[in-house]
Amino acid sequence: MLRVIGAGLPRTGTMTLKNALETLLGKPCHHMAEVFGRVDVDVPGFSAAARGDHPDWDELLKGYGAAVDWPAAAFYSELADHYPDAIVVLSRRDSFESWWTSASNTVFKKFNEIDDPSGGPWLAMVRDVWDYTFEGAPIEDRDAVEAAYHRYHEKVRETIPAERLVEFETGAGWEPLCAALGLPIPEEPFPHLNSTKEFHDRIADIQQGDQ
Repeated sequence: MLRVIGAGLPRTGTMTLKNALETLLGKPCHHMAEVFGRVDVDVPGFSAAARGDHPDWDELLKGYGAAVDWPAAAFYSELADHYPDAIVVLSRRDSFESWWTSASNTVFKKFNEIDDPSGGPWLAMVRDVWDYTFEGAPIEDRDAVEAAYHRYHEKVRETIPAERLVEFETGAGWEPLCAALGLPIPEEPFPHLNSTKEFHDRIADIQQGDQ
């Protein structure tokens, strides 16, 4: 049963948010980092969702207390309907420019480095989720992506009632999350994870594990 649904795009502090929510909830938080160990389950489930064939959310996300980052975040609206008591956290950077720079140096770069042109099922899922979120805007068309980026954020605000929505800008710390969840602020410092270097190191470790 999800208590928190992330609506934020990748590279908006979602790894930090995952870690923070696991501390607060005492349960795992779904994130793209989880998908690499659940390819057989997550890839077909979220690919189907992007095509409008929604999976059994309870089964797909069984054991998780929260879900942030892609692929789950792309389906924040569907998940919010399915888990009406969950809060929705819209993590974001301070501007499109800072998000675009971070995404271009990490996520987009890795897409371009994949040797297999077809990319296999995982990349196909990511492309489906991209099109679902960015309304088919070509990833190399910065202007089209920027327009879709702003529309996406406005759609989140229009779709989720204000009393359920937490807008969480990078660096906001424990307070917004704890207030929304009715939980005390932990004594430990708020985590700060997944810098650009950490992203590339983590992907390298995953790729080595597949060899």
